[in-house]
Amino acid sequence: MARNGNRTLVPEAKAALEKFKMEAASEVGVPLNNGYNGDLTSRQAGSIGGQMVKKMVEKFENEIKNTAK
Repeated sequence: MARNGNRTLVPEAKAALEKFKMEAASEVGVPLNNGYNGDLTSRQAGSIGGQMVKKMVEKFENEIKNTAK
């Protein structure tokens, strides 16, 4: 049985995730459009995901620092 690993666990967060993805793409200079983006290279797509992870880690680290005070 095939599983879809790209489903949103919290459907209410879908719009926020799309906005976050667009912001990350803008920050790394990748032209991302709404809808189909099959013309992106693997490097471009990976840089978007990497930027998203980097921002999430930074946010988590800042929350830990603020909690530890």
